Amino acid sequence: MDAPIPDLAERADACAQRLRSADSVVLASHIDADGLTSAAIAASALERAGIPFRTVFSKQLDAEEIAGIAELEPDTALFTDFGSGQLDIIAEHEAAGDFTPVIADHHQPATADDADGEAAEGADAEAPETEFHLNPLLFGINGASELSGAGASYALARALEPEGGDNRDLAALAVVGAVGDMQASGGELHGANERIVEEGVAADALETGTDLAMYGKQTRPLPKLLEYSSDVNIPGISNDESGALRFLDELDLDLKSDGEWRRWVDLDEEEQSEVSNALIQHAIQKGVPTDKIEGLAATSYTLTDESVGTELRDASEFSTLLNATARYERADVGLAVCLGDRGPALERARQLLRDHRRNLSEGIQWVEEEGVNREENLQWFHAEDRIRETIVGIVAGMAVGADGVDRGLPIVAFAEKSEEEVKVSSRGTHSLVRKGLDLSQVMGEASRAVGGDGGGHDVAAGATVPAGTEAEFVERADDIVGEQLS
Repeated sequence: MDAPIPDLAERADACAQRLRSADSVVLASHIDADGLTSAAIAASALERAGIPFRTVFSKQLDAEEIAGIAELEPDTALFTDFGSGQLDIIAEHEAAGDFTPVIADHHQPATADDADGEAAEGADAEAPETEFHLNPLLFGINGASELSGAGASYALARALEPEGGDNRDLAALAVVGAVGDMQASGGELHGANERIVEEGVAADALETGTDLAMYGKQTRPLPKLLEYSSDVNIPGISNDESGALRFLDELDLDLKSDGEWRRWVDLDEEEQSEVSNALIQHAIQKGVPTDKIEGLAATSYTLTDESVGTELRDASEFSTLLNATARYERADVGLAVCLGDRGPALERARQLLRDHRRNLSEGIQWVEEEGVNREENLQWFHAEDRIRETIVGIVAGMAVGADGVDRGLPIVAFAEKSEEEVKVSSRGTHSLVRKGLDLSQVMGEASRAVGGDGGGHDVAAGATVPAGTEAEFVERADDIVGEQLS
């Protein structure tokens, strides 16, 4: 079969050959939705190819974590959804003979820079390289919008297919990872991700269609589906419980079953069409701009093997479930769900999701009550220990647009990580990125300037900095954002 992403095919084949020849493999992966699906794709492919391996997870891959992987004495270390940004450290272990690295990632590769972001004296400013580095950025493919870590792992999985094997069913997990990595901008996946979608559809693992662009179509009762919709703000419905109920009650449809509100997925096509048309008419009457109204429709990605009405049926809801396991140090639960556990692991994931939603709600309420600090080019808040450092970035992103939080400025959030370190998370918008914002650069340069480190994507990035350096970090970050957007 043809390679899903031809530009990556030769490198993917080389990485696959290395893994086949390995005596032992440690699979190390990030813990968010993209990282968990990356790990599940790689683990499934390794198992099907008969390659023995063990799996470890890391919330943040640093020198200590990489040294810990080396202590496991693997012949080969497979890094998924991270590794490119730590290639300088990984290359040192490779040179020392600790392991041969194989990297399937989509983040910006590390460069031989010093702490100030300037090329170190006598050092090559280009990224240190390893032979088995599978990253779309190396082949002219945007890793922030066209291929996620799960997509890179999928390219590797296709190259790992044993004779007569077919790993195209893993495309469904790759799509979940891409959606969880916020790559469905404009309501659909683009670029190399589209090729993966096509393979998933061909393998009967995915279905696509045009549907209502609201989160929770599988699981939320209709009033909550409408009330909590945030992608498109509809006055009198969004964030308005009584307004959402009033809108539904005025429709000439039977939207309840045994006295309980039905879900979107419970409606037939005709009923869905009537609700959608009424929503559009309501939005027009309330003066919602045409381009925003068009955003009410988006491409849906449905996992055909999953039960209707469950979180796992919809790529967006599946990714949210996985993120909930990651934020509470239960990557093992998320991986088990990805690998097919529909019993205890799924129930535990659902409980973690309920806890996660409560914590997010409390976090957003805290930000709204405390407010944010505004600099010339960005806004920020310091949650200290009031918001978990594993969710402070999500809270920051969800708080944008709330009272006192400016949609036109990137937001930076701090939270205590330990007595010595502070977690920094940043969120922007795609419109700001189009104007020149690159939060990966902002987080990287500003954190290194104060003795920390960071990186990520242009629209969302993070860092860890020494406690007490926050003010200096904000000043440096504000200057860099100003330069980018000038």
